[in-house]
Amino acid sequence: MREIERKYLVNNLDFISEAKTSYVIAQGYLNSDPRRTVRIRKTSEGGFITVKGASSDNGMSRFEWEKPLSSKEVDALLPLCEEGTIFKDRYLVPFKGKVFEVDVFKGANKGLILAEIELDDEEEFFEKPEWLGAEVTSDSRYYNSYLSKNPFGEWS
Repeated sequence: MREIERKYLVNNLDFISEAKTSYVIAQGYLNSDPRRTVRIRKTSEGGFITVKGASSDNGMSRFEWEKPLSSKEVDALLPLCEEGTIFKDRYLVPFKGKVFEVDVFKGANKGLILAEIELDDEEEFFEKPEWLGAEVTSDSRYYNSYLSKNPFGEWS
């Protein structure tokens, strides 16, 4: 129940041709407190409720608990979320034995593209594709819960 991931900016759209699949996500927060976020996520297949704890000092790991929800449950819970729903297209991009989840944000966060990779260990080595940019793992401005309140499109 511990999630270890690293997060990166994306330099260009080259990843799209490498993607195995993509889908649309809408997500809102029942609680966006960084010490304990509660997220509702809707996809074309239904959705999830996810609880995340506070991030470690380096931003790489934190508690995560997730359960699937039916479309009916997601549709009932999303209207209860705080203001600031996030909309994005997610691409699953395999690369040298790993899968990068690349999010192309829409709406108030349009222009932001982030890639995440889940790891088994904080020190785990992985190869980086050419389209991967600067690491932003420890920068909390790139957390979805932060972006829901402080959209990328409003950054100066």
